[in-house]
Amino acid sequence: MEVTKDLIQRCHDLNYDALPADVVDRVKYLVLDFIGVAARGALSESSGPVQRLILNSDGGREGAMVIGTQLKANPSYAALANGTAAHSLELDDVVNEASLHPAVAIMPAALAAAHISGCSAKELIAAIATGYEVMIKLGVALDPAAHYARGFHPTGTCGTMGAAITAAKILKLNQKAMLNALGIAGSQAAGSMEFLSDGAFTKRLHPGWAAHSGIMAALLARENFTGPGTIIEGRFGFLHAYSSASKSGKVLQDWGDPWEVLHTSIKPHACCRYNQGPIDGILKIVRENNLDASQIEKVTLGILKAGFAIVAEPQEQKSNPKSVVDAQFSMPFGAAVAILCGKATLDEYTPEQIKSSPVRELMGKISCVMDPELETEFPKKWPASVTVLTKDGKSYSTRIDFPKGDPENPLTWDELIDKFRNLVSPVFSDVKQNEIIERVRSLEKEADLKGFLMLLLKDRS
Repeated sequence: MEVTKDLIQRCHDLNYDALPADVVDRVKYLVLDFIGVAARGALSESSGPVQRLILNSDGGREGAMVIGTQLKANPSYAALANGTAAHSLELDDVVNEASLHPAVAIMPAALAAAHISGCSAKELIAAIATGYEVMIKLGVALDPAAHYARGFHPTGTCGTMGAAITAAKILKLNQKAMLNALGIAGSQAAGSMEFLSDGAFTKRLHPGWAAHSGIMAALLARENFTGPGTIIEGRFGFLHAYSSASKSGKVLQDWGDPWEVLHTSIKPHACCRYNQGPIDGILKIVRENNLDASQIEKVTLGILKAGFAIVAEPQEQKSNPKSVVDAQFSMPFGAAVAILCGKATLDEYTPEQIKSSPVRELMGKISCVMDPELETEFPKKWPASVTVLTKDGKSYSTRIDFPKGDPENPLTWDELIDKFRNLVSPVFSDVKQNEIIERVRSLEKEADLKGFLMLLLKDRS
């Protein structure tokens, strides 16, 4: 079975007119979410080094937009910066079944390639939908748990492949060159989960590097550099090298029926996807029963097996985060701030909260367990269970099957716009916010994206 070649033909042949109206609307929805997280992420501590790299090596005055800054850069550097910034907040979109974050790899590559090619918004939308399809299908085919077990971060690995296809479509590569671009990307796909050991910034780099690599793969292919034509299914190809449980048949299964962009979740809480359901459950119990931290004796959280080593183990480390990255991947921290603050937004994931005595005391009362009943429909569902025991002996329990933001429990356009405004208020004026929202909602009407892309630069003080 020639999976790679069949995939490339489908990607090459897809155009905007083939996309249903709900897919076009969803792409625009995801574009607005991405702009919000990228603009606010540009202010993150981890974004500073990338921006300085651009200034020191590229000048920062000409080229593609670095969202939320006044920098412009070589498109491959802009993709690196935008992807890294957008992933820094842990508020970017996510796909449950593939356990990855598509926007932060696909969108930076799309915008950088658009700067190079001068494409229309319709071409941009079609390329984004295609990139999502490739990235997510590969994530599902790898088997996320098996991929994690080998120490890989699916956003970085699958993201490189999806970004290459996205860029290749926008650059209008022919089928042969697109095949080469994907083959080249296969030698760049990377992303180590070792950041979990000490809270390093490298997880945030993974989608930025994926977008950067995707652009480079497409540009190399445009110059007739070659890549293996069996990069997906080959003996040493992506599926065999990166997973012990991959299934190549899933790559093309149900292609575009429905489109994978429709399976994408939006995060309301500023932390790992595996923490979203438990936090929803905690907030539900606390609000419905008017509980506060002083009343709570113990909280037991049922966590999916695939995420246990990411957010719950080692227990001592997860209950003693040292950095914001540590906190983003600590279930005890997320649970504690949700109880104490009634939310788990960017305002809670701070060095001050990490050092807070009430937070640290409450983390000691949080217990995480693997609940076999949660596994029956994983990864299509990412359920969580929560039990809160109070000091007066009362017990409250709930199960969350679809956390807020999942396709089955989505944020409305109005809720997404609220999220966008909250994120970008330190970066864009109200006037600019309104213009970005308006133009994204009618994005397909943009024949030339240059004016729209200029909007993504930070307001001058």
